[in-house]
Amino acid sequence: MSTTSNGSSPVSRDIERVSPELVAQAFKFQAAILADVGGRRGTLNGRVKPLSPKMKVAGPAITVEVRPGDNLAIHAALAIAKPGDVIVVDGKGDQTCALIGEIMATQAHATGIAGFVIDAAVRDSHELASGDFPVFSAGLNPCGPTKSVAGRVNFPISAGGTTVNPGDLIVGDADGVVVVPRADVARILELAQRKVDAEAKRIAAIKSGDTRATWLEKELRAVGMLAEGEAL
Repeated sequence: MSTTSNGSSPVSRDIERVSPELVAQAFKFQAAILADVGGRRGTLNGRVKPLSPKMKVAGPAITVEVRPGDNLAIHAALAIAKPGDVIVVDGKGDQTCALIGEIMATQAHATGIAGFVIDAAVRDSHELASGDFPVFSAGLNPCGPTKSVAGRVNFPISAGGTTVNPGDLIVGDADGVVVVPRADVARILELAQRKVDAEAKRIAAIKSGDTRATWLEKELRAVGMLAEGEAL
């Protein structure tokens, strides 16, 4: 029986990507900054984290959906991904076996792929964590995957509870992973720079002795923790 509907292929090769210029700008920002200015949304569940806190990745998403425990579609993604892409896998959060290990990570690195973000388990964690190729995963398991179940490449997915569309901007660091919709990247990066500037100013003020949060009492009154006219 066919795994496709309406004659469409489960592997889409032609997608629009975030420009390399915007990716380079995005790499300068923390995932937390981008999440804040993006409305505090777009982050993957905290189970998806880097194998080493030094790892950071930024690039357009190549999206992959697999059945738990099968990595056939990830191999298809490796074959069509372009340098700078981030392969993002909806592995259903499954941790009963690993979807990638050292061999696939080595292949991805050698072809210029920017990194893996996998909502599932991986293996060879010591080797991967000691290397300089970014791998983010939901866990570890020494059991290897099967390669026998059809999946999809470059279709909308849900990874770590967050929607990811092909070509969206992916930024991951020690705190986790954030997704920025492709059409919104330029605006978000502008807001991110403003936030970085404002935070730097506030940190400098705190170090100079201005430790009082000017907004605090207003917000406490708004939620009923302080009466009108009452102060801390």
